Amino acid sequence: MGTPNLLQGTLDLLILHALQRRPLHGYAIAQAIHLLSDEVLKVEEGSLYPALYRLELHGAISSAWGLSENKRKAKYYEITRKGRKALAAHQETWTRLSTAVGRVLAR
Repeated sequence: MGTPNLLQGTLDLLILHALQRRPLHGYAIAQAIHLLSDEVLKVEEGSLYPALYRLELHGAISSAWGLSENKRKAKYYEITRKGRKALAAHQETWTRLSTAVGRVLAR
C-alpha cells in the first residue's frame, strides 16, 4: 500500500502548521512535515508548490525571496493573520473528521 496519500485539504493544514513558528522555504516545509510525521508523510514538489501558490493566492501565506542555509536564493513563506485563522478552522475540522473515522474503524 505504501505511503498514505494526503486527503484533499490536509496538505494545506500541514503547510500552515509547519509555518506557525517561522518562515520556511519550500524544501524546508516538506522536510518539516516529513520529520514531524515520524517520516511517514512525504510531500512531493508536484503537490507542495501548487498548494503554496493556492495558499498565497487566498492570503493565508505571504512570500519573499531570501537566502537559504546554503546561501542559495530561495522563496520563503510566512503564515498571515488570515492563515492563522484558517489553520485553527482546519485543525478543528480535522479533529472532528479523524475522530469520526476512528469511531467507524473501531466498530
